[in-house]
Amino acid sequence: MGVADPTIPGLSPPNPAVVARLVLTLLFLPVAGLARTWDLRSYTGTMLAVVTGRERAYSQRYTERFLARLAHAGAAECLTEVIARWTGSLWQEDQPCAEQAAPSDVFYVDGLSLAVYSDVLVPRGPVGKLGGKILGCRELVVLHDARGHPHLSTTHRGDQHLTLGLPCMLHRYEQATGQALMQRVVVDREGMAAEFLAQLQQEGRQVVTLRRRRSIRRRGFL
Repeated sequence: MGVADPTIPGLSPPNPAVVARLVLTLLFLPVAGLARTWDLRSYTGTMLAVVTGRERAYSQRYTERFLARLAHAGAAECLTEVIARWTGSLWQEDQPCAEQAAPSDVFYVDGLSLAVYSDVLVPRGPVGKLGGKILGCRELVVLHDARGHPHLSTTHRGDQHLTLGLPCMLHRYEQATGQALMQRVVVDREGMAAEFLAQLQQEGRQVVTLRRRRSIRRRGFL
């Protein structure tokens, strides 16, 4: 927060109480029934005000400016590592006592593109939910364990292929949690690239993926 915008009251110099309230606002958005900060424009509820100790919830503009300052300060990387450590310990505690000492030996990685509507040009890519239309978008890479628990989600350029995001995801999660090598990884047909598979094999990983739709019946899994 050292580079906080001086035009944001309470953040120049950074006020820990204001920062804490803004973080709570972001954390409790889904609880208040809001999917994104844009929804604060029409929010008239009291839940976000109560959890932050204010008379009214923060506005959409103020909250988004705070998010922009976090991004410029490099806080996204730190928060990503914190989330990885938290989810790792959370789902470890959720397992039965006899299984807590043995972390999941199978992990699933998936990538999806979400359309972004902006006045600024952003990298374009196919958006599956919109019939594969080529639009400005962001690529999400999501990591799950064998029980379906989400462990980590990272955001990338819309034109980035999953074969580039997956190795970075695995290394980041292993580094953040101190976990041993994630040996068995399941990925969809986007992982069908010889160089990508060879790289993961050299790292000591086993990758399960699907061939193209035409050859699923004949070849099945690799």
